[in-house]
Amino acid sequence: MTIDALEGVLNEMGLNNIGDIHWNSSTSQLYEDAIRRGEGFLAHLGPLVTRTGCFTGRSPNDKFVVDEPESRKQIWWSKVNKPFSEEQFDKLFQRACNFLEGRNIFVQDLLVGADKAYELPIRVITQDAWHALFARNMFIRPGNFGRKLDVNEPRFTVLHVPHLNAVPSIDGTNSEAFIIVHFAKRQILIGGTQYAGEIKKSIFSVMNYLLPQREVLSMHASANVGEAGDSAVFFGLSGTGKTTLSADPKRKLVGDDEHGWGENGIFNLEGGCYAKVINLSKEKEPMIFETTRRFGTILENVGMNFKSRYLDLDDSSLTENTRAAYPITHIPNAIYPGIATHPKNIIMLTCDAFGVMPPISRLTPEQAMYHFLSGYTAKVAGTERGITEPQATFSTCFGAPFMALHPSVYGRLLGEKIKRHNVRCWLINTGWSGGSYGVGKRMDISLTRAMLNAALSGELDDVAVAEDPIFGLPVPETCPGVPSDVLHPANTWEDKAAYETKAKALAKAFHANFVEYADMVSPEVNAAGPCVS
Repeated sequence: MTIDALEGVLNEMGLNNIGDIHWNSSTSQLYEDAIRRGEGFLAHLGPLVTRTGCFTGRSPNDKFVVDEPESRKQIWWSKVNKPFSEEQFDKLFQRACNFLEGRNIFVQDLLVGADKAYELPIRVITQDAWHALFARNMFIRPGNFGRKLDVNEPRFTVLHVPHLNAVPSIDGTNSEAFIIVHFAKRQILIGGTQYAGEIKKSIFSVMNYLLPQREVLSMHASANVGEAGDSAVFFGLSGTGKTTLSADPKRKLVGDDEHGWGENGIFNLEGGCYAKVINLSKEKEPMIFETTRRFGTILENVGMNFKSRYLDLDDSSLTENTRAAYPITHIPNAIYPGIATHPKNIIMLTCDAFGVMPPISRLTPEQAMYHFLSGYTAKVAGTERGITEPQATFSTCFGAPFMALHPSVYGRLLGEKIKRHNVRCWLINTGWSGGSYGVGKRMDISLTRAMLNAALSGELDDVAVAEDPIFGLPVPETCPGVPSDVLHPANTWEDKAAYETKAKALAKAFHANFVEYADMVSPEVNAAGPCVS
């Protein structure tokens, strides 16, 4: 980029030089308007490439909830929600404020929740301009929403000090990083990590606390809408395909990661997308690929040749968890703000590292409840610190790290809404086929899309099903565009005995995991798990 080009950008934004840039509502609106028009110098600029240091993913062991009287009885105290004392929080919060004294800070006032009946005004205060842009990309921009925020209205405040490291022996943290939520004070304190995903996920944890208390199901899920107005919800952990599968050129995108399901239907909690982009392909994922070339997109830890300025989306030298954070309006067919009708289909996505789960199954309501509470998938490399290859795990509600309340709360709400709105439910495995990780191969995304499209279009409604003998799942016998042998995992393994051993081991793991939920569900849901115990 030349100096003349840079001056043109600044002039277009009404600025004289770099020192004049303050990311307030006025300059942000000019920036967004220029992007939307695709005019001038901004149309020729690329994304912002950033580095997040040693933290290239979430740090779940460094997340805490302040133990205080207002929320104490409602919080699901567990390894996910670890208690932190009010005294320790106050001291660390004050230290963060002292650390910021005399330094430049960036402030964003934003909204969470596209449905105005449930929206939450938030304020994000951070040290870095790129983290402020991240927040503006990820949440709902009030100016676009037709609503101006009153600086005095109640809001959650995120104080983000990524360059302040905690001292565990003094601050009571587990490491130099900390993510602490104080529900009574409506404050979130984040520090010691530059990974921007902590900002969005801490707010998601807040919405998982607030919305269910209003009988709204908060969901770690993406969503889209077909031409006939039929909406679909995609549950799944990071790396299972939520973003990829919901970004369909033939359907309108509601959102890629976090939603609520209230009385009026589903709604996006965010105003942006945070897509994994490792090995991203223009041929297989064209819409997401294009966002990596757009001005305003932030690329975290993506490989780049600093001489030629060419991106290398296949470069995993820093992490497998490379990310693109962009406004949802970068997706051509996105709905912004994201609001849709009650879903016609629910798809639960799993990434089975053992290669034994069927690639698609039609679930009964009881099976949907069972698999929602189980949340089986694999932790994908780089999503969390220390994970270098997929590991099998159970994450209740497909989002245990972000669930502030007991899983039974979310399970009850899901079951009630499935029955009330007569929702069709599917389990889709985007993981391995033909063998376990290291032997088999990841399911081809074109086949997964074919199965998904058939499910959403109703083409599988009258197809005969065969019950999987180990997992008890109803598997379609045929699917347009998919070889029949692919639909039954045992057929794809050369070593049938090895398949049976792996499948039975996973079935037993399902049963062992579900013991925790057995007392809170009906006998029918308890019986909806694998046939082999």
